[in-house]
Amino acid sequence: MSERLQTGDTAPAFTLPDTDGNDVSLADHKGRKVIVYFYPAALTPGCTKQACDFTDNLELLTGAGYDVIGVSPDRPEKLAKFREKENLEVTLVGDPSKETVEAYGAYGEKKLYGKVVTGVIRSTIVVDEEGKVEKALYNVKATGHVAKIIKDLGI
Repeated sequence: MSERLQTGDTAPAFTLPDTDGNDVSLADHKGRKVIVYFYPAALTPGCTKQACDFTDNLELLTGAGYDVIGVSPDRPEKLAKFREKENLEVTLVGDPSKETVEAYGAYGEKKLYGKVVTGVIRSTIVVDEEGKVEKALYNVKATGHVAKIIKDLGI
């Protein structure tokens, strides 16, 4: 079980491939706030709902100074299919090794259909312009989560 991040922690650096196989790094976004959200798997109902909600609100979020990066253990090829099928505009990156997912505390035991399993914990980390954790939200719900973030951030 990975250790959860707290407000004020330095966000772990990462460089991961996006849907086109290009590297995306947290460092690329220095000077802007970044919403890094972790989800279990592309092309599943909850993850699709969440990705579509971020896409639907992307203009609002970027206008308020936030970039959005979705991280899952999927390979770039699957993420590309996800992006195309759902017309997603958020940046999606793959972490098949789960190193970044673990570094952000988004991997461990969770309940799935009443059973305890080990896997990606749906989580959202808001990183400030200096690379520090502004908010760390774990075990979030796919539905309504983006609206809650927008409200909590005062956007």
